[in-house]
Amino acid sequence: MDWTNKKFQVSSFRFQVAGIRKLSILLLVLCGILMAACSVSYKFNGASIDYTKVKTIQIADFPNRANYVWGPMANMFNNKLKDQYASHTKLSQVKRNGDLKIEGEITRYEQYNKSVSAEGYSAQTELSMTVNVRFTNNTNHTEDFEQQFTAKSTYETTQSLNSVQEELVTQMIDEICDQIFNATVANW
Repeated sequence: MDWTNKKFQVSSFRFQVAGIRKLSILLLVLCGILMAACSVSYKFNGASIDYTKVKTIQIADFPNRANYVWGPMANMFNNKLKDQYASHTKLSQVKRNGDLKIEGEITRYEQYNKSVSAEGYSAQTELSMTVNVRFTNNTNHTEDFEQQFTAKSTYETTQSLNSVQEELVTQMIDEICDQIFNATVANW
């Protein structure tokens, strides 16, 4: 058996492992330097706001102008919308002269049969809510818009609307507030 050949193979393997380790460390250092040098920033809350230009937001209370009215809905919506911007942006909420302005009204709140059972009775009912939004960006008026946002929820007709209304309205409000937030400050 040739021991010198075995020693060469073992030392060659050690050299390869040491080289791979050094190369890995070098790559990690280079990645760290590149990441520190880049000025790209990602915000996981979805907002892409230039805080050097935009510092304030004015959110008006949305009145409920739907034909069918459920009393707590407008307050629930207004509180959720304001909380959305307070918790996901650094914008200060002001009563007037905001850099961004959001106003509008709840225009529709209705229910209708979604599906019919084999016996010919309603099996599911769909509840929908629509909010009209006017958005003004006083730092860049090309981003201004007026748009309607709608969310829907379905419930079994065996349940009464009174028993599921708060839960379903909360879900629809969450969805609409997310839509409004994405349309106004996410800029995807």
